[in-house]
Amino acid sequence: MMQICDSSNQKNSLFTAMTRFIGAVNNMDQTVMVPSLLRDVLLDDGAESKPGSSFFHHDMYSSYVLLKSIRNHMEWGVLQGDQRRRDKDDVTEDDDLEKQFHFHLNGLHTVLSKLTLTADTLTNRYKEEVDCRK
Repeated sequence: MMQICDSSNQKNSLFTAMTRFIGAVNNMDQTVMVPSLLRDVLLDDGAESKPGSSFFHHDMYSSYVLLKSIRNHMEWGVLQGDQRRRDKDDVTEDDDLEKQFHFHLNGLHTVLSKLTLTADTLTNRYKEEVDCRK
């Protein structure tokens, strides 16, 4: 049985990124008791100093709903009707599947990291808005 001992590799794994994202959204969901308070509050206020925190440029409520939706799709899957249809011209038999896999894996990891940061930022901003910061 093969064991992964290198914690730096585990830190950058897709599974770890997914786990961090789902945990951040769960934390956000447990913290935000009144989602309607998020309406009309911009998420990217003062976010210029944090890379990735201005991933969303709309109100916190829209970001909250979107983050929960993405988490639900990750946990429960996407309905077939919601899946994008692939254009047959986009994929040829000569495509290098390993390169495609690494390209999409890196992209997914980057997006999950930004989404995690956004969920954490939203949670902290909500705490500030309701004056619950410890």
